[in-house]
Amino acid sequence: MDALEIARWQFGITTVYHFMMVPLTIGLGLVVAVIQALWYRTGKPEYLRMTKFWGKLFLINFIMGVATGIVQEFQFGMAWSEYSRFVGDVFGAPLALEALLAFFVESTFLGLWIFGWKQLKRGVHLACLWIAVIGSVFSAYFIIVANSWMQHPVGVEMINGRPVMTDAWAVFTNNTALVAVPHTLFGALAVAGAFLLGIAWYHLWRRRHDGIDTVDAVGRVIPGEAAIPGRDRADHAVWIRSLRIGAVVAMISFAGTAITGDLQGKLMFEQQPMKMAAAEAACHDGTGFSVLSVGNVGSKNCDDVVAVIEVPGILSFLAKGDFSTEVKGVNSLLDQYKADYGTHLPDNPIYGDRAGQEIQYVPVMEVTYWGFRMMIGFGGIAALAALVALWATRKGTVPASRGLMRVAVFGILAPFGANAAGWIFTEMGRQPFVVAPNPDPSGIDQVFMFTAAAVSPGVSAGELLTSLVVLTAVYAVLLVVEVRLLVKYIRGGVVSAMPELVHAPADENEDATGGGGPGKPGAGDDVLAFAY
Repeated sequence: MDALEIARWQFGITTVYHFMMVPLTIGLGLVVAVIQALWYRTGKPEYLRMTKFWGKLFLINFIMGVATGIVQEFQFGMAWSEYSRFVGDVFGAPLALEALLAFFVESTFLGLWIFGWKQLKRGVHLACLWIAVIGSVFSAYFIIVANSWMQHPVGVEMINGRPVMTDAWAVFTNNTALVAVPHTLFGALAVAGAFLLGIAWYHLWRRRHDGIDTVDAVGRVIPGEAAIPGRDRADHAVWIRSLRIGAVVAMISFAGTAITGDLQGKLMFEQQPMKMAAAEAACHDGTGFSVLSVGNVGSKNCDDVVAVIEVPGILSFLAKGDFSTEVKGVNSLLDQYKADYGTHLPDNPIYGDRAGQEIQYVPVMEVTYWGFRMMIGFGGIAALAALVALWATRKGTVPASRGLMRVAVFGILAPFGANAAGWIFTEMGRQPFVVAPNPDPSGIDQVFMFTAAAVSPGVSAGELLTSLVVLTAVYAVLLVVEVRLLVKYIRGGVVSAMPELVHAPADENEDATGGGGPGKPGAGDDVLAFAY
């Protein structure tokens, strides 16, 4: 393996791992903010319990996301210094805004939310969470702006071989970013919806398994109470409402990702036609969408790829919005790319030993083809499961089946898989470019960078391999830590986030706020109990 391949593996592993945290943080933060707003409006204790329980899991994930995200910045200088030099004049603005504005706002107001349960008025405390969550959305926006410029460079002028930003408005309103942002947010909400649904199903199943909840002759739930702290009727309300909120969020999110994904696909057909042709294994020009193809989809010209199931006209609809416009296939695009960007890497010292190598314009089609279908498939499965869950719990509880409970819990992974597959498809489908050329005939099409030119020339394959092994090992440890923390507090239920329930306070108002109010001690007066 040469340095370029190792550097790509390193960035891929660390980025995909970090991105597992991102959608859950964004989606769960939005859901927790809504739930706390419901508690603020209604004063119902189950909403307070929901806020604290889901808020605790949100914070665990947020902390791990910060820890894993820091590594991304170091990689730009360590493994991708040439890339950093090329994009630095453009990326400086969105990345600075993400760090100095969005992340600082997010972390500051999240700290106020964590430590302000009894120190701040309810409305102010709720506002802190909303500001933190909105900050996380803006953080995602600035990152997506930077990434979208790599997919579709705009607002720059080439000066001395480097793009220099000349139109900040064009960069921040890049149509690629404006479509990718809502698509990402809906994907994040889909993760949060499945997370709520799976965990709530588990707790409702436990209540039935432990004999706390029973059903009458027609299957309607009869919520019960146990001597165990927190296992009361309000506990049942926590889980059934969490499940239903999660299911509704999951279904709405799937619809949102489908609509924004269609818009995103149409842009990709214009901006990166080879990526979308590879995603469809569309080797030849045509209008048909391949639901399933067989053959060597990794071959250079893919002549032996055969569509087993093909729907006429759908590829044209995905690309152009009609059913008759012919879409260029891989073979036609390959000739076009070679004519526009050359057949071999230039004889330039920046490429090192890779100078003169033949350029592979067709991305790894096994990844693009199956990644595209995994993204859609996992998302559809999660939405269908949410619909089934709403029907199955229409009488107030879940079926007593242990097998269904396990399916619901493992179903949490489906939208995670959809998000990961979507990002892998997006990034690997852009190859061999790290900054894809803009096909717009306005004169900006000379802005592009081959991935082979982006890797740091002074870093050896051995050094990169060492860092790859070390980072993978560290991330594996962090994965174990996060999973153990999440499992611990999930199994502990609401009491794990509200230790004051173990020793219920005499004052009902104190129980409703988690303390005795601003300046008043209560059973939950240890502010660190909620902050780990």
